[in-house]
Amino acid sequence: MAEKIKENMGAAVNLDIFTNDSMEAMNYKLRSATTVFVNGEQLPLETALSAEKLEAYLKGLSPR
Repeated sequence: MAEKIKENMGAAVNLDIFTNDSMEAMNYKLRSATTVFVNGEQLPLETALSAEKLEAYLKGLSPR
């Protein structure tokens, strides 16, 4: 799903994928195998698991 969203969003999204046991994840208490952060904020699981909701969320962000 992440790669599909990256394809649809193009250069508007910088995508990094890490496992729960990676160095990047060690500073967080992750309770789910699927955890999505956008600009440092953890998204609700309902949004993270839905391609449509995640894409809509990303499209709604103002450009930086």
